[in-house]
Amino acid sequence: MSASSSSGGPPDSRAVLVLGEALVDELPGGPVAGGAPLNVACHLRAFGCAPLLVSRIGADDAAGRRVEAAMRDAELSLDGVQRDAQRPTGIVQVQMQAEGMHRFVIGADAAWDHVDAQEALALLPALAPRFVYFGCLAQRQPVSRGAFRAMLSRAEAPRLLDLNLRDGVDARLALDCLALADWLKVNDEELAQLRVWSDCADPFELLRRFGLQRLIVTRGAAGYFCLDAHDAQCVEGPGLTQVPVVDTVGAGDAFSACLLAAHLCGKDWGAGLALANEFAAAMCGQAGACVADPASFYPPWRQALAALPQARSDT
Repeated sequence: MSASSSSGGPPDSRAVLVLGEALVDELPGGPVAGGAPLNVACHLRAFGCAPLLVSRIGADDAAGRRVEAAMRDAELSLDGVQRDAQRPTGIVQVQMQAEGMHRFVIGADAAWDHVDAQEALALLPALAPRFVYFGCLAQRQPVSRGAFRAMLSRAEAPRLLDLNLRDGVDARLALDCLALADWLKVNDEELAQLRVWSDCADPFELLRRFGLQRLIVTRGAAGYFCLDAHDAQCVEGPGLTQVPVVDTVGAGDAFSACLLAAHLCGKDWGAGLALANEFAAAMCGQAGACVADPASFYPPWRQALAALPQARSDT
């Protein structure tokens, strides 16, 4: 699979440029490849999209080999993954808490903090992404921050910021990233923090001040809502209380990926939001952000995506 059109054919209508950290999550059950961008890329590929992940891993360490193996298993292109001979692949300790919640302890100065801008920018001429997905965490250090912002400025596609507030992301970084976004996806706690940092009275003011096209808010068991600048509508849906929860690791990543896949497939926006909510709930039944048995897990979701109604031509 390639997300580029290097063969000379037309660009892939479902190509997504995914920018950010690729790392290994140390879970109670053992290490697994992770990081929100990698999780999103894996889900997008399973939904039939063509993501290209731009990140950086250690040149020859066990964690880096685990990331590469996970990407190959997911049929993801490795063209955007740089190798660092000096710094290790990132490691995150995932500490489980009550009711399936979790806390991340993120290692400092990892390979993904040092994405080379020239190497990354060289990918763009052969890539025509329909969308760009990015977050804040991978911009915590100046080298990767410069590389990713250079790519954001040159990629001619709408940009989805999946905020994912973590240690190392402060007000200035979050608001700088927000200024680069067309869509913003946050959870309810992140929305509350953003309103404090930006001094916005309500979500509508946040939408207007930063020129966002869409603001998507997930609320866990309380469901979700989305504000759309185009028609000033609020679309919302309930939580799914009947789903057994193993843990919530990666649920937000699953929501983002499914919603983006539905958009790229031209599906109705409200229906896409509802399916993304169901898909995220299903991921809460998995241990960690990885799917235990992709061959059986994904086909029903691909069928559900295909069955969604198409968006009206006037939306």
